[in-house]
Amino acid sequence: MLIDSYRHKGMRKSLVRIVQEKGIKDRRVLEAIEQVPRHFFFEKAFLEQAYQDKAFPIGEGQTISQPYTVAYQTELLEVEPQDKVLEVGTGSGYQCSILLQLTPHVYTIEYNEVLYQKAKKQFQLMGLTPATFLGDGSEGLPQHAPFHKILVTAGAPIIPKSLLRQLTVGGKLVIPVGDTATQKMLRITRVGEEEFTKEEFDNFKFVPLLGKQGWK
Repeated sequence: MLIDSYRHKGMRKSLVRIVQEKGIKDRRVLEAIEQVPRHFFFEKAFLEQAYQDKAFPIGEGQTISQPYTVAYQTELLEVEPQDKVLEVGTGSGYQCSILLQLTPHVYTIEYNEVLYQKAKKQFQLMGLTPATFLGDGSEGLPQHAPFHKILVTAGAPIIPKSLLRQLTVGGKLVIPVGDTATQKMLRITRVGEEEFTKEEFDNFKFVPLLGKQGWK
């Protein structure tokens, strides 16, 4: 049974203040961080870690991202309520739950079957209804494209061409690109059929993106 107490809500308010102090300004993103019970994605023994601004292992060599990183990527994505969003790398399901506070139209794909099944069960427990898929997220979801926004939650060696093709004109892709040690956060905007602009932001360290256009 999932319990979200006054204490948990208070801890989330403190987390929002921390994230805000680090530079996150988008009111809707901050509200989403405050709304989603991050402790639902942790085992009871690790409850105290749930509202620290840190990444945490979730098994299968993966982590639940640091709340600041989740807020940072989400802010860059500039999600509108009517946007159709693709998340590459479901992981724990936390980032997806944040996106669902901003738009109901979220598609999420996970490479690892253990994490996929776990996240799917978590969404059901929380009453959330993203479209969930098991597969190679580096290839996107061509059968459901195009998307207004695409968010990649793992470090990629290159910008996957298939993801660029699945953006609407005017659509945005937020992706960390680099080597396995550190990645630069990029925002790619499709401004025409064959024309894209690229913006560079801060450096981060993500787990590797797996798949044909990731780290195989």
